[in-house]
Amino acid sequence: MPPIGSAYPYPRPIPINLIADAGDASIGEMISETKHGIFVTRFHYTNPVDPTKAVFTGLTRDGTFLIENGEITKPVMNLRYTDSMLSALKDIKMVGKKREIIEETTVPSLSLRKLRFTGVTEY
Repeated sequence: MPPIGSAYPYPRPIPINLIADAGDASIGEMISETKHGIFVTRFHYTNPVDPTKAVFTGLTRDGTFLIENGEITKPVMNLRYTDSMLSALKDIKMVGKKREIIEETTVPSLSLRKLRFTGVTEY
C-alpha cells in the first residue's frame, strides 16, 4: 500500500517510484516534428487541483521556448499550466528514448499534442 500523505486538505495515497518506459524519439526529433508548440525543459512543481478528475497545476522553469516550424525560435516567460493529466496524456505524439531520474520518478521526455497553459509569470 502506498504511503498516505497529509500535505493537502485531505489524506490520500501518494504514488512513489513512478517509472515509465522509454520510446524511440530524440529531443531533436520531437522538436523538428512540431509545427507550433512550447518546449519545456523543466516543470517547477505540480499540485492537484481536482484529484478526482486528475486536474493538476504548476509552473514551467529554467527554460521555456517557442517552437515554430520545427525549430526553437525564442524564449518565452515561464508559464502556468492547469489541465487534466488524463486529457494531456491520452494522446502522446512521441516518447523520448532516454529516461531521466528525478527524485523518485524515472521517465522519458514526452511530446504531447496538448497541455493547457493558463497564465504567464511576470519574472
